[in-house]
Amino acid sequence: QVQLVESGGGLVQPGGSLRLSCVFSGSIFSRYNMGWYRQAPGKQRDLVARITSIGSTTYSDPVKGRFTISRDNAKNTIYLQMNSLKPEDTAVYYCKADFRYNYWGQGTQVTVSS
Repeated sequence: QVQLVESGGGLVQPGGSLRLSCVFSGSIFSRYNMGWYRQAPGKQRDLVARITSIGSTTYSDPVKGRFTISRDNAKNTIYLQMNSLKPEDTAVYYCKADFRYNYWGQGTQVTVSS
C-alpha cells in the first residue's frame, strides 16, 4: 500500500521561503507521477505543481516563477521549494501519487502571515 508523508510546513512571513517534502513508500516510486496540491479553507483542492515519472514539470499560474517541484528517486521523495511566499499561498498542502490509482498524503499546513 502506497503511503505518503509530507513535512516542512509552518508559519512564514510574506516574502519568505519554505521547502516541503513528501516521502513515498509501499511501491516503486520511479513509476509514479507526483504532485503537490493545496486547499484553503472553504475552497476546493487545486493543483500547485506536478512532476512526471520522467521529470517533466507543470505549475499552476499563481505559483509559476516562485515554486519549484523536484524529485529524488534515490530517496523516494519529492520536494516543493516555495519562494516569495504570499498570504494567498496559505493552505494545507497535499502530496499526491498517481500511477494506476491516486494516493494522497495527510497534508501539511502552510501559513503566510506577518
